[in-house]
Amino acid sequence: MANKKSSKERADYKITDELGGLEILDAEYEKQNFSRHSHEGYTIGVIETGAQRFYRTGGHHVAPQDTIILVNADEVHSGHSATEGGWAYRAMYPLPQQLEQLTKDLYLPNYGAPYFSNAVISDPELANQLRLVFNTLENSDNRLLRETLIYGTLVKLMGRHAQSRLNPNLETKAQKQLLLVKEFLDDYPQADVSLDDLAKLAAISPYHLVRSFQKEFGLPPHAYQIQSRLRLARKLLKQGHSISDTAQECGFHDQSHFHRHFKKANGYTPGQYIKKHRASSYNR
Repeated sequence: MANKKSSKERADYKITDELGGLEILDAEYEKQNFSRHSHEGYTIGVIETGAQRFYRTGGHHVAPQDTIILVNADEVHSGHSATEGGWAYRAMYPLPQQLEQLTKDLYLPNYGAPYFSNAVISDPELANQLRLVFNTLENSDNRLLRETLIYGTLVKLMGRHAQSRLNPNLETKAQKQLLLVKEFLDDYPQADVSLDDLAKLAAISPYHLVRSFQKEFGLPPHAYQIQSRLRLARKLLKQGHSISDTAQECGFHDQSHFHRHFKKANGYTPGQYIKKHRASSYNR
């Protein structure tokens, strides 16, 4: 007797540290039929394959592949497959107070938490940015990078698709504060520092810090941190440190992570860099 093909039912759930704890779901369903329910937080999801049919705001909607699903906090909704083979999606569930904190960081104290009037949006750029956030949360432990991507993506989502327009008030001059952050990243490139840590050091909001730092120095803080780590790495390699020790000393996730960033920035590998300097020493 032939075995029946097993249905696709998978749900990987986790809580990240960012924003004080952010719920993340990576799921694939075929037979799942969610009854009408609500969440304490928003649902912000990207349909990866298939399509989802769901109820929200008094009506029924279909979200095909590559579209973004938006459900407001405490909003009653349902969900099931709109295609024969089911659907897969990745989603985050930020709380209203977490998004409200972002608007306060943009110096909009009266804006509050956003309201998303559209249940399904087609915004390929933002969908890819959400995917980048999910991939980074899955594969990188760089707190500065993770927080920067989450902040930037959620602010972009609110700016483009919230019912009330989001006009950040970011004109405050902060050159001295930005220099404090730059000096910290120069002096402690290996530090496992978060965007929130740097924002507190500068006494400005995290999102303001990212925008202003990039405008002032040409790179956002997380990218500048990588360059500071690479400067330290070149120094250590010249002093005779091994590649694996250098990767660890400079705060890289692992040796392959170090190798990838080193080659991307320099055009050659750490091993080639060591050989070049050894040859240069022998020729002196």
